[in-house]
Amino acid sequence: MNWISNYVRPKINSLFSRREVPENLWTKCPECGTMLFHRELSDNLNVCTSCDHHMAISPRDRFRALFDGGIFTEIKVPEPVADPLHFKDQKKYPERLKGAQKATGEKEAMLVAEGEMGRTPIVAVAQDFSFMAGSMGMYVGNAMISAAERAVKLKRPMILFSAAGGARMQEGILSLMQMPRTTVAVQMLREARLPYIVVLTHPTTGGVTASYAMLGDVQLSEPNALICFAGPRVIEQTIREKLPEGFQRAEYLLDHGMLDRVTHRKSLRDELITIVRMLTGQPPAVKGDLPAPSEAAPMAEGQQAEAPKAPAPKA
Repeated sequence: MNWISNYVRPKINSLFSRREVPENLWTKCPECGTMLFHRELSDNLNVCTSCDHHMAISPRDRFRALFDGGIFTEIKVPEPVADPLHFKDQKKYPERLKGAQKATGEKEAMLVAEGEMGRTPIVAVAQDFSFMAGSMGMYVGNAMISAAERAVKLKRPMILFSAAGGARMQEGILSLMQMPRTTVAVQMLREARLPYIVVLTHPTTGGVTASYAMLGDVQLSEPNALICFAGPRVIEQTIREKLPEGFQRAEYLLDHGMLDRVTHRKSLRDELITIVRMLTGQPPAVKGDLPAPSEAAPMAEGQQAEAPKAPAPKA
């Protein structure tokens, strides 16, 4: 019976056993419930192919789609004091930071980079909502100042992609102090007469909305992004009234003059290139390169060059 137990039974089980499928191959759209294949979703910049819902996208993936050839250089940000208040709730603050770093693969909630976008040199800043809800702490303040200083030094426009739940409570008043610090960073750009363009993504709330996220020369937003200081649920509980449909969403704010334009993520790069080149007085961007014309057309095999014709005699 050993050959049945050791050979036949495992062979049969292998034929009918289910193969393990990785869990991250499919993503369910939170808006329409469609199951989306991960490659299809990534190629569409994390936008649902069924209902056009804009899902979260990491700063690195956003920069790969923004910069020419996906090539960019990170700008170093000074490290702030770690756990200045020795804050502890259910976990110690350093433990929360380590958990967020492990989950996202990033050092902090903001990434600063420089490169070319449509052959236009820029400095770009993006917040990562998956890192402790993109909360604004001392590192975020340092990142904004580093980006502004780099933009002023190189005389480049600066573009911000905001996504945050507000100030980081684990840093207390030190977190709130980043509101005036980042406002000073934006003022540095204005004094240098450099464009500062803000792209508000879902969600942008709290102290981030009350500071650098609403100080752009041009304010853009992705569709249906929640943009507010206090959320609609808090406001409803405070005033005890039902809010209008779509209140504090990008389209509502556009209708009421708080935004300049709501742009689809796939069209955002071209829109930014046009705006940056317009504000910096540059000609329209080149959409593609044509091959250089050859000096002489190549001759076919066996074809002889014609002798130059003698000039016609003058009358």
